[in-house]
Amino acid sequence: MPSSDYDSACLPDLLPLYYRRLFPFSQYYRWLNYGGVQKNYFQNREFSFTLKDDIYVRYQSFSTQNELEKEMQKVNPYKIDIGAIYSHRPNQHNTVKSGTFQALEKELVFDIDMTDYDDVRSCCSAADICSKCWTLMTIAIRILDRALRDDFGFQHLLWVYSGRRGVHCWVCDEAARKLSVAARSAVAEYLSLIKGGEEMVKKVVLMDPIHPFIRESLNVVEHYFPRYALQDQDILGRKESVDKVLALVPEDILFTMHVEKMCSDGGHEGTAKKGQYFEKEIMLQYCYPRLDVNVSKGVNHLLKSPFSVHPKTGRISVPMDLKELDTFDPFAVPTISLICEELDRPRTGEEEEKSEEEKPEDVKEKENEKDTAERRKIRDFKRTSLAKYVKYFDQFLDGMAGSRKGDLLRKSDLQKEF
Repeated sequence: MPSSDYDSACLPDLLPLYYRRLFPFSQYYRWLNYGGVQKNYFQNREFSFTLKDDIYVRYQSFSTQNELEKEMQKVNPYKIDIGAIYSHRPNQHNTVKSGTFQALEKELVFDIDMTDYDDVRSCCSAADICSKCWTLMTIAIRILDRALRDDFGFQHLLWVYSGRRGVHCWVCDEAARKLSVAARSAVAEYLSLIKGGEEMVKKVVLMDPIHPFIRESLNVVEHYFPRYALQDQDILGRKESVDKVLALVPEDILFTMHVEKMCSDGGHEGTAKKGQYFEKEIMLQYCYPRLDVNVSKGVNHLLKSPFSVHPKTGRISVPMDLKELDTFDPFAVPTISLICEELDRPRTGEEEEKSEEEKPEDVKEKENEKDTAERRKIRDFKRTSLAKYVKYFDQFLDGMAGSRKGDLLRKSDLQKEF
């Protein structure tokens, strides 16, 4: 069943199957538990669920993976959001003394939404996307991923497709999770270059000398700009789009360009120097990431969870493999309809599942029920198009676990020295 066959009216029937047999609870818990980094870390995490008919339930929290699993299979949320780690269990926030219930930690997160680029894309608008404008998301990921790793030293970045028109980034390093509101604001402002609202025509102004971060970002933009802006968006192909470009060129530069044809005495040198970066400013205005900085600044801000289903498109919100970023196709991301249908297709390994079911009863009784259910679930998602995205998630989690192990070894070695 192709993605286009998704029918939102079927969502209530598909969600129970998805949460019962396909949602990767084991990896999900492994992520949010962070190796049991401290007591009650997972238990004090806020989840919020959007249920059928837009019923919104905040301050959900769970003691164990099993408890989370049972509740999600019971209520079958249309959308899952993840919040902060609080000082107390979120589901008990009403019983806590006023003022003591506080958000303590959360991943540093970024939300990039295609609707924020509507003034610089001609192919689509609002919630619509296509292959011609998706390049903007590729550019955003390239710029932000490099800066967060090289300029700030973060290592564990989980990039996730939102399921419709954007991408999210979860920076999961311990240092990132512990950042204060002020520090988060500083990071978000450092990464923000597009300034001003709809009324502001020129949104990028470069100062001399250009900051090294902006130079690195320009290297990315200049790589994609000819194909994206000149070909796919054809910004010089129609009078309306040409006028938009010219509106970003300083008046003195326009004048200089005009008189250059009549004068060659070099008298415009000072003016040219003043507007020397206008070409770079235009490229950045058309292609630089547009961040919702409020999402990044707040510790208690909620963000859509990986592996949540987008109710409008039916697509799963999946982790992205940056090694395949340039070939990532949002329209190829599996829908809930597709993966539920794939469960019914006979595949390699089907015989293995049958043999599991045909084991003698006395053997079955000896096996741990939870382990058996978990193994069956693993086999289930491996039989669907969701498998490769869970694999990306596993690789990300393995990287984090390796870092934690390395940190523990280093601390142990230091203690031995003293």
